[in-house]
Amino acid sequence: MKEFAGQNNIEIEFFQSNLEGEIVDKVQECYGDADGMIINAAAYTHTSIAIRDAISAVNLPTIEVHISNIHRREDFRKENMIAPVCTSSVVGFGPFGYHLAMVGMLQIMNEMQASQEMQKQQTTAE
Repeated sequence: MKEFAGQNNIEIEFFQSNLEGEIVDKVQECYGDADGMIINAAAYTHTSIAIRDAISAVNLPTIEVHISNIHRREDFRKENMIAPVCTSSVVGFGPFGYHLAMVGMLQIMNEMQASQEMQKQQTTAE
């Protein structure tokens, strides 16, 4: 991931915690400091309104990653608290899912930049 980020002029930061409050704090720290987030909330995916609210509040493009295919697992894992506030999801590709999420995030960033440039051109033309 670091190599891919370097090749695409992307700065990345890694963070891991098993504590819900620390994850919420980190998501909130991204506001104003990050252009997007990739998150694997693990079991908190199915239970954490706090993480969901934090993701929603920072209003950044967010891709959730799950190493396993949560849709093929136990029924309680089909309840996903954070997916509705995420831009997209990568599910079931193992650790390679993080790389796929980075590729997806790069695409999102490129689309946002193109949209901003088009808006500038339209404003200038008026």
